[in-house]
Amino acid sequence: MQGLSGKVVIVTGGAGGIGSAVCRGFAALGARVAVFDLNATAAEKLAQEISATGVMARGYVVDIASADRVETAVSEVEADLGPVDVLVNNAGWDHGGRFIDSDPAIWEKIIAINLVGPLNLHRSVLKRMHSRGHGRVVNVASDAGRVGSSGEAVYSACKGGIISFSKTMAREMARKQINVNVVCPGPTDTALFRDFAGEGESAEKLKGALTKAIPFGRLGQPGDLVGAICFLASDDAAFITGQVISVSGGLTMAG
Repeated sequence: MQGLSGKVVIVTGGAGGIGSAVCRGFAALGARVAVFDLNATAAEKLAQEISATGVMARGYVVDIASADRVETAVSEVEADLGPVDVLVNNAGWDHGGRFIDSDPAIWEKIIAINLVGPLNLHRSVLKRMHSRGHGRVVNVASDAGRVGSSGEAVYSACKGGIISFSKTMAREMARKQINVNVVCPGPTDTALFRDFAGEGESAEKLKGALTKAIPFGRLGQPGDLVGAICFLASDDAAFITGQVISVSGGLTMAG
């Protein structure tokens, strides 16, 4: 993929399953990587692993729900690695269950991480990109935000909001040559999925049902997302903006 060598990339939730795969993917293409995560140890460990390959990387402890911390962290990245060229909003969290049985305190946490957090990142990073006249944003939403998902009502609402917000940002930023696109994972074998599925027989039944429903016959793996995300951040996608791509093994085929 063209144009990623030497670019500065922020990946939120960067030490998690999908996030760490994405960080490694950008590093393999020569990008400088800022790993944003709440887990300081995991973020630093990944940054050291990447740095050992000869590519610059730093770990940053960031609560994306805090606008002040996000602004400080982005400033730190620009001082450490250089101006931010690419933002990947990947961090996410969910708690499964029927909406009518849910606790508003859980809604607030889901919204803070999946909606407010990305808004904070957009505001901080886009104002810098806007002043420089270039940049790429890739938002990791979910097919739950395109077609709904039982037991994930508030999460689905947040991800649907991110899809709509991304299209609006794509329009607002287009004159400055800033691309904003969305990648929607389908069911992917990550810690988030395992937390949602739970344990025991019911978890195995859910996994089996999803595997049967996916035309490719398996759950997604974190590495399946890397190509689409890196592509949309690259110069190969310079004329693509406001688009939504599902990476779901064919489970979701949305027009």
